[in-house]
Amino acid sequence: MRRKLFAGNGPLFCLLVGMGVSCHQNGETVVHTEDHTPVMRLTKTTIEVPQSYVADVQAVQFVEIKPKVEGFVEEVLVDEGEHVQKGQVLFKLSSAELYEEVKEAQAHHKQAQAELKMAEVEVDRVKRLVEKDIFSPIRLEYAMAEADVANLQVQQARSRLLRAETNFSYTTITAPFEGYVDRIPFKVGSLVTPTSLLTSLTDVSDMFAYFKINEKEYLEYKKIQLSGVDQPEYNNLELILSDQSTYRYKGKVETVEGDFERGTGSIAFRARFANPERLLRHGVSGKIRMLTKMEDVVLVPQQSTFEIQDFTYVYTVAEDGKVSVRSFEPLARHGSYYVTQDLPDQTVIVYAGVQMIKDGMTIEPEMVDPATIREQMETSNEIENTK
Repeated sequence: MRRKLFAGNGPLFCLLVGMGVSCHQNGETVVHTEDHTPVMRLTKTTIEVPQSYVADVQAVQFVEIKPKVEGFVEEVLVDEGEHVQKGQVLFKLSSAELYEEVKEAQAHHKQAQAELKMAEVEVDRVKRLVEKDIFSPIRLEYAMAEADVANLQVQQARSRLLRAETNFSYTTITAPFEGYVDRIPFKVGSLVTPTSLLTSLTDVSDMFAYFKINEKEYLEYKKIQLSGVDQPEYNNLELILSDQSTYRYKGKVETVEGDFERGTGSIAFRARFANPERLLRHGVSGKIRMLTKMEDVVLVPQQSTFEIQDFTYVYTVAEDGKVSVRSFEPLARHGSYYVTQDLPDQTVIVYAGVQMIKDGMTIEPEMVDPATIREQMETSNEIENTK
C-alpha cells in the first residue's frame, strides 16, 4: 500500500479508511488507495435519445354493423375475419311485414296513377265541351282542380312506395367500406332489431396510434412548431410491437387532441402508420419510440452521480487532483447515462467510487480508456432499445 504523509508545524492525524489512507493537515484532505481513482473526460456530442410512450393502436375506420329494421337473419354471406370490399353483401334479413308494405305501396301508387289519368281525360273532355259552350268554364275549373288533387295523390303514393322500398332494402346489409369482418354473434334464424350488433368492420389500410406526452414535452413541441423549425423526430416515429420487434413502416404525427387529461396532465398525439401488408389490426398493443436529436450535450454515467433532495451531483476533478462537488440538471436518460448541457466540454469527473469521495479531497486520478466507456455505451443502448 502506498502511503504519503505530510509533515508540518501543525498536528497530523491519519485515518485508515477501507483500503486507503486519509490524512488531514491544515484543513486539506488527501486520499490514497491501492489503485488510482478512475476519472473520465466529458466531451460534447450529438446523440439521438429514444423516448418511449405507450400506444393505443386503432384502425382508421371502425364501425359497428347494426340492422336498421327488425327481421330474421336469412343469410350470413361472410365469415369472421374475412376481408370484404365496399358494397359487398354481408347479411340478408327476412321480413314479411316490410315485403307486404312494399306490395301495398305499389298498389296505392298504381291506383293513384290511374285516378290521375282519369282526371286528365276528364279535363280534356270538359275543355272541348266548354269550347262548344255546352259546359260553363266553372265546370272546367272544377275538373282541373280534381286533376291537381289526383296528381298530389300520385306524389304521395310515390313517396310512400319509395319509403317502403327503402325500408325493405335495409334487409340487405352491405359493407360501407373495405375492411375486415369481426365476430358474428347472430346466426341464421336469429331475430334482430336496430339495437342488435351483427358484427364490426375495420379498415386497416392505415392505422392510428395514440400516445400521450406530458405538459412540459407538449410546450416544448408547440414552441418549436410555432418558431417554424422542423421537428423531424415527430415525422419519423417507430412502433414497437408486443414481441419487441420494430414495425417496418415509420409513423407521422397528424394532430393533437384539444384538451389535457385531468389527473395525469397529459395530452394525446395521433400518429398515422401505413399498413399495406395488413399486419396491424385494430386494438393491438405497442409502444411509440421517438428518436430526439440532442446537440452539444455531454453524457454522464449514472454510476458517476449521486442525488440529494432531488438534485443530481458529480465530482469534478481539477488538474491538481482536487475534487469539487457540482450539481447539474439531466435533460434525459440515455441507457445508463444522463444527458445534460450544464457541464462544460472537457470537464473531468470521478468515474467510479463516488461513495468514497468527499468534497475538497485530493486524489490521484487515472483516466479511463475511452474505448471502455464506448463499449459500455453500446451495451447500454442495446438494453435501451429492447425496452
